Amino acid sequence: MQQRRFTRLTSGFSKTLTNHKAAVGLFVAHYNLCRIHETLRVTPAMELGVSDHVWSIEELIEAASNPDDHKPAGRMVGRFRVIDGGVS
Repeated sequence: MQQRRFTRLTSGFSKTLTNHKAAVGLFVAHYNLCRIHETLRVTPAMELGVSDHVWSIEELIEAASNPDDHKPAGRMVGRFRVIDGGVS
């Protein structure tokens, strides 16, 4: 319900697939890195051990602007990156 780009009922819908991918990617990154989860009391990324702090919006925009500087650790399996670590 938080992502209105999936519906065409508003003026914020994505007209191209590239814009849609970018908008959804930023939404997912904000949800996992910047937003503190109500029941966890930390971000989902911190709970998994991917991040050690709550990201600011400035950090998120910087990472989106320079994706090569902020690649997560892990190994590539096909076209997917498997992140080693997390909470077991």
